[in-house]
Amino acid sequence: MFDKIDPTIITFAIYLVIVLGIGIVAYLRTKDFSDYILGGRSFGPLVTALSAGASDMSGWLLMGLPGAIFAKGLSQSWIAIGLIIGAYYNWKLVAGRLRVHTEINNNALTLPDFFHNRFGKDGQLVKTVSAITILFFFTIYCASGMVAGARLFETLFHMEYTNALYLGALATITYTFIGGFLAVSWSDTIQATLMLFALILTPVMIILYMGGWDAITTYTNEASLATSIPYNSLTHKVGFVAIISAAAWGLGYFGQPHILARFMAADSVKTMKNARRIGMSWMTLCLGGAVTIGYLGISYYYKHPELAGVVTKDNEMIFIELIKQLFNPWVVGILLSAILAAVMSTLSAQLLMSSSTLTQDFYKAYFRRTASQKELVWMGRFAVLLISLVAIFIAYDPDSKILSLVAHAWAGFGAAFGPAILFTLFWRKTTGMGTFAGVAIGAITVIVWPILFGDTIYEIIPGFIFSSLAIYLVSNFGKQASTDMIEKFDEADAIYHKEK
Repeated sequence: MFDKIDPTIITFAIYLVIVLGIGIVAYLRTKDFSDYILGGRSFGPLVTALSAGASDMSGWLLMGLPGAIFAKGLSQSWIAIGLIIGAYYNWKLVAGRLRVHTEINNNALTLPDFFHNRFGKDGQLVKTVSAITILFFFTIYCASGMVAGARLFETLFHMEYTNALYLGALATITYTFIGGFLAVSWSDTIQATLMLFALILTPVMIILYMGGWDAITTYTNEASLATSIPYNSLTHKVGFVAIISAAAWGLGYFGQPHILARFMAADSVKTMKNARRIGMSWMTLCLGGAVTIGYLGISYYYKHPELAGVVTKDNEMIFIELIKQLFNPWVVGILLSAILAAVMSTLSAQLLMSSSTLTQDFYKAYFRRTASQKELVWMGRFAVLLISLVAIFIAYDPDSKILSLVAHAWAGFGAAFGPAILFTLFWRKTTGMGTFAGVAIGAITVIVWPILFGDTIYEIIPGFIFSSLAIYLVSNFGKQASTDMIEKFDEADAIYHKEK
């Protein structure tokens, strides 16, 4: 029976069954809305680290980044460098503090909820603008995941893009809808392991196939001469502004709700030290693997130009095509599952965060303050469906570039929430109106800047700067923080320093 079925599809299907099984188990463990949104704040260092990493590294890690390196060389690796630096300081500065502050502030389940509880009367305004910002940028972010999933299913099943879009979206929506945060985080741990396996094994196989590093260097140099692109250069057609723009991706970490939620879900502050070590090791290996795959692909396809058809049309397909050409069908199914893992892990986290915002910060806050826990859980599930439909609509264009969609959403969150989180966790005089101004100005800047100034500089940089200035100026010269707000900040800060 099985000899008539493509082994790639069999292994791919087994992976999907496992993920859906995790969703069912998580469904049985989900008792209330806190379980559905944050898993009951019960995760140890391994799940916290790998879940944060997997929810961060979406399809762009295995498609967008290798494609950029393949097309333009190592000059595109500044994004990876900036991300590693930003992620380290996010773990170091934000993770533990956010875990404590959100619990002290009435066990806040979402960022808007945290701002509301932190700033009293003015917190309602911050909560509303934060929730709107989250929904806007997450819808764009979810669309990027839908595109990446569609490209994968399109390649694997040889189907039209639209049908592939529906199938890829269905796979993620199902286990997110059923299992919530527990399912997403447990599956993230498996998905992170699978991603690491694929990103280490593939470069090794390319090097062995090419006959060693000397052969790779020879073919890469020949490719550089033929295309006039110095693939080995870190600075080719990349000036100071371009380097700063790429490295500035690291700033985005301080404001990504789906990553910050993993910090909030940890079981204690003490968990963060080991989680940081695990998370940073995993991230460095994965980013290094992605850059290496794109770089090695240059020499591989220069040696075999007859195999470069699909990659020539769309450089973001390079990892998928290399896998199909280098491995037997059984292994191909496992490695393609790693790409789906990258897509599903981030997309599910984004859908869940959008769902929690719609449910906690709109439905419960404005329409059903007395809603039961069961009602909130089911409302959260239906919110997953709603956000998914909007994201699918945005992703209908088969020419959508994954990296550009991710870049805009990443900048939006980084500029809107990055300064707000840092000021709220480190400056006791931060006020609700200051935070409101910072979130609004950061988000608006990211939207308006490309329209007015084009690609002069990555929009997260002016957005982050203007947002920070707004928070400081309004907090310092406007209505001052109340005694209650300062005392609550000091309480949380004292607990953090005691527990770390």
